[in-house]
Amino acid sequence: MAKVVIVTGASRGIGAATARLLATRGYAVGVNYRTRAQQADEVVAQIIAAGGKAVALQADVSNESDVIRLFDETERALGSITHLVNNAGGLFAQSRLVDIDLERFNRVLQTNLTSCFLCCREAARRLPAGGAVVNLSSVAARLGAPFEYIDYAASKGAIESLTKGLSTELAGQGIRVNAVSPGLIYTDIHADGGEPGRVDRLGPSLPMKRGGQPEEVANAIAWLLSDEASYVTGSIVDVAGGR
Repeated sequence: MAKVVIVTGASRGIGAATARLLATRGYAVGVNYRTRAQQADEVVAQIIAAGGKAVALQADVSNESDVIRLFDETERALGSITHLVNNAGGLFAQSRLVDIDLERFNRVLQTNLTSCFLCCREAARRLPAGGAVVNLSSVAARLGAPFEYIDYAASKGAIESLTKGLSTELAGQGIRVNAVSPGLIYTDIHADGGEPGRVDRLGPSLPMKRGGQPEEVANAIAWLLSDEASYVTGSIVDVAGGR
């Protein structure tokens, strides 16, 4: 079957790297973005220049009506959706839990967890047998991110639970659901948290003595989506340099 994938939050970082890689592997790619239209257009232009097929699609995936529109517009532009990568997410400035207010906590859950839920639900309604979903977790789900991002870690832990449950619900329909759990990766998200050099600071403490690149995470995502992982569902794959 023709492969059509939506990659949420695909204007930068891991999402952009994943969109570019999947295009080289024969996927038509819906490059989702919320506000970074120019960056999303650049990703699409790169894919097309390399002989691939892609379209940029604006949607706030924490909003139910936007998610439905995203899936509808992708199908109109590229054909029936067969795969999904739930990459959209974010965090706020490093903080102890005692200083996190309710508004911030709820915003993190909406941005990271609600978006994943909404897109997974829409995918469950539309994907055919042979389809696959990959959700983006984080090693923060396992480590808790104390003194930095406990709210972010909590949202990612919930994504892992969602992945496990949905994988069982959809296994009988021939749809696989897995997650990738990145560690310290060189992306702009660290600047969002107030420490652009965080990977340089912490990377040498890892067993592999370095931070990772977005393309290294994209490779794991692409494998989980592919038929090479045909007997893998409900798994959480760490891409974290041994952490």
